[in-house]
Order: sequence, then structure tokens, then C-alpha cells
Amino acid sequence: MIKKRRSFIIGLKGLKLSNQEILFIKKYKPWGIILFSRNIKSISQTQKLTDDIKKIYKDKNFPILIDQEGGRVARLNRILISSTFTAEYFGHIFNNNKKNFGFYLDIYIDQISYLLRKLGININTSPVLDLKRKATSKVIGDRSFSNNANVISKIGDAMIEKFHKNKIATVIKHIPGHGLAKSDSHKFMPIVKKKLKYLESTDFKAFKKKKSLFAMTAHILFKDIDSSNTTTHSKKLINFIRNKIHFKNIIISDDISMKALKFSTKINTQKAFRSGCNLVLHCNARMSEMKIVGENSPKLDKFLLKKTSEFYKIVRIK
Repeated sequence: MIKKRRSFIIGLKGLKLSNQEILFIKKYKPWGIILFSRNIKSISQTQKLTDDIKKIYKDKNFPILIDQEGGRVARLNRILISSTFTAEYFGHIFNNNKKNFGFYLDIYIDQISYLLRKLGININTSPVLDLKRKATSKVIGDRSFSNNANVISKIGDAMIEKFHKNKIATVIKHIPGHGLAKSDSHKFMPIVKKKLKYLESTDFKAFKKKKSLFAMTAHILFKDIDSSNTTTHSKKLINFIRNKIHFKNIIISDDISMKALKFSTKINTQKAFRSGCNLVLHCNARMSEMKIVGENSPKLDKFLLKKTSEFYKIVRIK
């Protein structure tokens, strides 16, 4: 069944699968499904939703993602309030008391992981490794651990390791770095004009050699590297991520329905694959767009099959 899947991830419209969504999943076989607040009302309802998805695939370890960073980006707020636990919160603890940091992080990740597993979710799109700046778009803000790339890198390593021990895979974002963006890529295409040498010593540094099995691209145009394409659509930047940042695992595009990408759904999908993204993410659950993504997404290649097998080793529940 895994070999028949296609290289994309979709969102769902509501609290349960519609007949149309069931037919879509059976026909196009997306690699994974991502849940949002609109899909989550209670523990029992979410369990039924994830069970129903897994029954279609006959796979109790099927990839189901969620954005549960803590703070503002927390899709489980109807079940668990985690507004205190921002990335900034953990950054402060790390800087002020490293002994307490490990203790606090253990408790937090153990509890979040337990809840995710209980709900049938096995991938958390966290941690955010973007560098904080005064001029950074508010879309990042307290989602960043620090204004110090070394601190971000160390906290990121700790979070990835602890989530993996709890059978939850992680997605580092937004590679190669969103911190210099002064606009929200959900609405506009951010343009960064800083030189490559500067970027390598700051924003890009926080992402180097991470053991996360997944990374999500930044819909940002880095002018000094590729003056025409955002990271998601840039062969130059994806090659840089592979060869200089040394990320060797699965690269997921950020949501291709975001306004930072200026083309049609079809072209946005095709360009993401041509640049070197392994999986394309589509979140808004509009069926007309989902069909276009499905039709333009290839079946899993050897690389993706191998890495998907590694994913199952991390999250497998017997």
C-alpha cells in the first residue's frame, strides 16, 4: 500500500471525513494528512477521525501531522491549553537555568507526546528554528526560541531527540530560515536581500545537521541565492539545504495555497517537485485544489520509500 501512495499531504474540512474526502483518499492516496483546529473538538471525536483515516489505508501507523508548537500555534486548544509554552518561554529557561530547562522540556514533551499518541497523531510540525529579530514578522515572534543561532540549534536538537523517544516524528521549520522576513508569507512573498555569507553565519546556521526526519520550507525569496524563486520553488536553495546545511531527510513544502507563491495550484505543485521538495503540503481542504495537487503528485520514489520506512521505525505502535 505504501508504494501506491502519492507524494503529497492534505488537510480535511471538518470534524469527520466526508464521503467526498473518503473517495478522494481512496483514489489519490496522499502520503499523509494534516489536522487543524477545525478538525479537533474532543479526544473521542479526534480518535474516531484518525481511526477512520487509518482504516482506509489499513495502517495504524499512517502519517498524521499536526501543528502543536505551543503558544499561538496550538491546534489542540479545545483539549489542552498550552498558551504558556511558547518557544520563547523555553528559550528563556534555557538561558537562565539549563538544569531546569531539561526538566521542564522533559515534562512538556512527555505530556504532549502522550496526548498526540492518544489521538492517533504521530508527526508534530515542530520545532521552529527561525532566528528572532526585532524586525521579524509577527507571524514568527514568540514562536522563535532565541536571537542566538547556537541556542536555537541546541534547543532544537533536544526537542527532536525527546519527541523521537516518545515515538513522535518532528518537522523543523521553516528551512533555511524565516527570521529575516518582514512580511507574513501567508499573505505576501517575503524578500530577503542579505548576502549568503551573512545568512550562513546566522539564520541558516540554526538548521545545520539536524536529525529531524522532516523539514518544512520557507516561502521566502533569498535574493542573493535565487532572485526569481522562493525556497520552495528554487533548485538552488534546495541543493544548498542538501549540500551546505546538510539536511538529508524529507523536505516538505510549506502550504502551497499560501499567497507567497504566485502561481496556480498546478504550477505551484509542479515547481515544488521540480525544485527538489519530496512532499507537497496543501492545507485549506478545498476539494477542487486538492484534486489538482493529487493529479500532479508523483508516486513515492526510492528515496521517499526509504525515508518513510525510517519514519515507521520511529513511530511504530504494535
